[in-house]
Amino acid sequence: MINQIDSGSYVLGESKNHTKILTLNDQSYAWILMPGVGDILSFLSEQKTPYATLSTGNFKLYDIQDEPELVDLQHLELQTGMDSWQGFLLLTGLPNKVKKRSRIIPTKELVETAHHSFRQMVDAQYNLATGVA
Repeated sequence: MINQIDSGSYVLGESKNHTKILTLNDQSYAWILMPGVGDILSFLSEQKTPYATLSTGNFKLYDIQDEPELVDLQHLELQTGMDSWQGFLLLTGLPNKVKKRSRIIPTKELVETAHHSFRQMVDAQYNLATGVA
């Protein structure tokens, strides 16, 4: 099952001390590389305005369960250009006031692409089995 949890606009920026800041709609997160752990998103209690903007665009947040082509986790997709998206796996979902930090891992998996490709394959198999052209 694919459940779109949220969507909207994002800003990826950088603070004066070179900390990356990801803002999804009105919620900001510090994006930190932790040695030996990997990339972490950390909940920020107030919205931060970055010193420098690195990229902007649209985002989509999905919760995935029991889809054969996708990992059963939350997926965050950031638009990186015209019809170009970068996917990320959120191992424990987005951080919040209670759970302040979460791992974020880049992936080549894109929900729309994987879902569309799987549906095309199922339709083609059905058409072959039933003789429908």
